Amino acid sequence: MADTILVVEDEKEVAELLELYLKNEGFQVFQYDRGEEALRCVEKEKIDLALLDVMLPDMDGFKICQNIRRNHYFPIIMLTARVEDVDKIHGLMLGADDYITKPFNPLEVVARIKTQLRRFHHYNEVGRENTKEEIEIRGLIMDSRTHQCSLYGKNLELTPLEFSILWYLCEHHGEVVSSEELFEAVWKEKYLDSNNTVMAHVARIREKMQDSYRNHKFIKTVWGVGYTIEK
Repeated sequence: MADTILVVEDEKEVAELLELYLKNEGFQVFQYDRGEEALRCVEKEKIDLALLDVMLPDMDGFKICQNIRRNHYFPIIMLTARVEDVDKIHGLMLGADDYITKPFNPLEVVARIKTQLRRFHHYNEVGRENTKEEIEIRGLIMDSRTHQCSLYGKNLELTPLEFSILWYLCEHHGEVVSSEELFEAVWKEKYLDSNNTVMAHVARIREKMQDSYRNHKFIKTVWGVGYTIEK
């Protein structure tokens, strides 16, 4: 069955161009120019990936992303004409997986979508690939078979990407894992020095765990090196 892409874009020409390219690649596409309509679609249809414009008439893409992340974990890619790094970090903190600035090449967008979908399907198979099926560290329990994660008996709603990051850190607890190693192990891409993706996702995980970087209980930042979960 073809993957289904949700496109939320109020520039008609851009939306139609994206829909054309995606359908030519065999994707099913739901296209909207309003956030409220898109959110209703998410609740009714099986969506595999969302492509969200940041600037929309009724609500911004960040708000849509935040709403989707309350109940859904499929990949989200943000589209924006703004290139400020702070906007990218804000989107990632709210649960976005990738960020593309306008103007863009539609072929690049299609390639990034395919990459995110491959990762998503891979993360959903992680339980079958890991030799270790469960990790327990000081009240944190992770089960790779079910992708369930709990802390002190309370369920943590982690996206597949967040689960993979935390799992990798837990597997290497007692060691310092560099941002480069973590990125290349989880994202399967070459790390760039200016990449803030790891920092944003770790901050998101800490927020869900209520684990302050100043008064950490689990994820400790080793400045200039990376992250560790101490033994």
